[in-house]
Amino acid sequence: MKKGILCLSVSILPFSLQYAQYSLGLQSFPQTLEQKKIQSYKTFFQRDWVKKSVAPALLFTASTATWGERKNIRAIRNRYIPTFKVGYDNYLQYAPTVAVYGLKLAGVKGRNNLGRATLCYATSITIMGIIVNSLKYTTKVERPDGSSKNSFPSGHTAMAFTNASFLHKEYGLVNPAYSIGGYSAAVLTGLGRNLNNRHWISDVIAGAGIGIISTELGYFFIDKIYKNKGDNLGMLADIEGNENPSFLSLKIGSALPTTNFLKESELSDKKEVGFEVGIEGAYFFSKKWGVGGDCSFSSFPIKPARFSLDHDRGSFDMTTQSVGFLNFGVGPYFSHEISDQLNLVLKTTAGYSSGAGGKIFVKSESFDLPNDELMVVEYKPSRNFRWNSGAALTYKLNPELGVTVYADYNQTQSHISYRFNDALQNDQEMSDKLDNDLTHEKIKYVSLGLKLTAYF
Repeated sequence: MKKGILCLSVSILPFSLQYAQYSLGLQSFPQTLEQKKIQSYKTFFQRDWVKKSVAPALLFTASTATWGERKNIRAIRNRYIPTFKVGYDNYLQYAPTVAVYGLKLAGVKGRNNLGRATLCYATSITIMGIIVNSLKYTTKVERPDGSSKNSFPSGHTAMAFTNASFLHKEYGLVNPAYSIGGYSAAVLTGLGRNLNNRHWISDVIAGAGIGIISTELGYFFIDKIYKNKGDNLGMLADIEGNENPSFLSLKIGSALPTTNFLKESELSDKKEVGFEVGIEGAYFFSKKWGVGGDCSFSSFPIKPARFSLDHDRGSFDMTTQSVGFLNFGVGPYFSHEISDQLNLVLKTTAGYSSGAGGKIFVKSESFDLPNDELMVVEYKPSRNFRWNSGAALTYKLNPELGVTVYADYNQTQSHISYRFNDALQNDQEMSDKLDNDLTHEKIKYVSLGLKLTAYF
């Protein structure tokens, strides 16, 4: 009885205090904006977007933790189910998205209408594709079955979890069974990639994290276009702005070299225009200053070179696969508001650059080669310190979304190592064309392009 009275007293107390303040003229109804902010304040770990970032963070951590055990896990698979091969994972990855459109066409109301849901999905898939393919052709991890060197991360699993998150966000509030079904299909897809010996376990786990984060980013940007949060359960939807120019943006542009990347090895005598894609963001502590970072992938084609041998052996064409770099950097950002619609941002970041390995092929009618082509050299740029500076001018379409023109300068110095085909180790004349097994190349380029910028 005493406990009941105590609980009742505690529950009535806030209303009694509020009424007393009103009576004394200390507070007027309704509540002021400042008082609402105080009552709605949440600690960092209580915020919804922090809670929902736990799953991707755990998945990326688990991928790192299992990296050293990949071969042991494959050995267990090869011991018990060495001939397992079922192709369901090629189709099951799409099941959640088929379910979304089936439900919408059947008239079952979800979170968004068909048009907005499609925009969210298309944006999510685009982001996922950029992240997955940038990593695949930069890390060059060999598949467990040895078929190719584009294993990390698992594209099928990333697609499956992007689709599962799409189903969860559109119909998870209607019935949790939709979310359970979608993520179950995604897990089975990832498991299939591992059992079919197409991916390492670390590839699958990382793909799951990429799929989830890609969908969250997709919904975040589309919500800005519609000028409302829309998906209130989104990982990024509940980020509350502090009236400073904090932003998150997707960027794409051209990369213009100021140096010949393969000058020292004499594999190229011309600078080729490449492309750049990436994600960038910054949090501003004031109207002027903030801290931010970027993650970008840049790729540069290499023009085929022709070499002449002695008069008895003719000539051959040497084709080099494109040179690519995965870049990360953090640093200070400065913002200046030119007008209500124009905002200028300057930055300087420092981080590292990881180069994508590639191969060099020769083609010649003077040699008896399979398909008139032979892989002669493999090259691999090293990871190195990288710094970047740039400027960006944003035109605000509305207070939350803008289109940005940017120009960045990037610089690093890479140690590029070369490994000759075993069959050519004794061919002195051809190896003289690549007489250095390690070169120091200066990587300098300017990137120019556009960003879709969302403020929070």
